[in-house]
Amino acid sequence: MKRIFNFSAGPAMLPESVLHQAADEMLDYKDSGMSVMEMSHRSKTYQGIIDEAEADLRKLLNIPANYKVLFLQGGGTTQFAMVPMNLMKNRVADYIITGHWAKKAYDEAKIFGKANIIASSEDKLFSYIPDLKNLKYTPEADYVYMCENNTIFGTKYKSYPDTHGKILVNDASSCFLSEPLDVTKFGLIFAGAQKNVGPAGVTIVIIREDLLAIPPLPGTPTLLQYKIHADNGSMYNTPPAYNIYICGLVFKYLLSIGGLEAVKANNEKKAAILYNYIDSSKIFKGTVEKASRSLMNVCFRTGDPKLDEAFLEGAKKAGFSNLPGHRSVGGMRASIYNAMPMAGVQALVDYMKKFEAEHVK
Repeated sequence: MKRIFNFSAGPAMLPESVLHQAADEMLDYKDSGMSVMEMSHRSKTYQGIIDEAEADLRKLLNIPANYKVLFLQGGGTTQFAMVPMNLMKNRVADYIITGHWAKKAYDEAKIFGKANIIASSEDKLFSYIPDLKNLKYTPEADYVYMCENNTIFGTKYKSYPDTHGKILVNDASSCFLSEPLDVTKFGLIFAGAQKNVGPAGVTIVIIREDLLAIPPLPGTPTLLQYKIHADNGSMYNTPPAYNIYICGLVFKYLLSIGGLEAVKANNEKKAAILYNYIDSSKIFKGTVEKASRSLMNVCFRTGDPKLDEAFLEGAKKAGFSNLPGHRSVGGMRASIYNAMPMAGVQALVDYMKKFEAEHVK
């Protein structure tokens, strides 16, 4: 069996033990005589799978009882529309723009009402998180929207804005379950699974129960109403059943290794290995202000596009996959999500040192 070090920003690596268990259960899940992907979502066996997945996620994040957990489809991009459709009762919302995906969400919100940019880091190519202490919120704004970790630019919020009672919405897709998260600071959290949690195709939404009483905007399709999914246990229609099963295996794995405190400590060690080398390098430079650096997505470059290209070509030959930066920014990006082993980060740094020695005279 050949396994490479996959630095993809998503879909990303999954824990090998999870993949082995899924393989073992592929043809016969717990003596059912069938695969989970063949199983009726209305069966007692599958109900047990989704219930257990939710219970384990609640343990991991200490999710209070007054929050609903939803397993939805459509990716984070569908949430860009679902959030205003379900929460924008005054048709006004405030957005903090820290990257490509926050900007996409802002553009989507403008379809449904007035979206105001109250802070942005676009002036420096999204290389930092704006000051959150003195934000001026729109009085009639229904919610404040943020994207916690910015996959393309490699930035991460280290604290959260005090919205003075306004609903805070968090797109946590690319840092979800990488560290502890105080759910109570948010009215709604959503995350695409394909970074740290499971395969692409399932989106997790954690929403405070009182928000389900907000009437959706007129014309909101039934399938895009949070309350419908909450009332039907994420089974108003056929859910992404197999993907939820994989997420459940990942939740159990994270609990087995000590929960999110242990996960965070490991992620900090991995990121330190890479950032410390970049900071000492004569050829590689980080693209993010140190105070805003992501633990999940490490962005760097040489400053010479031809040298970047040579580095990436050599990396591919050395067995590293998916190191090019996003097509919109170029350079390099190493996504080191939970399942990336320490050995993968160290091997990348060893290659970077070798490349530097060969190209610095």
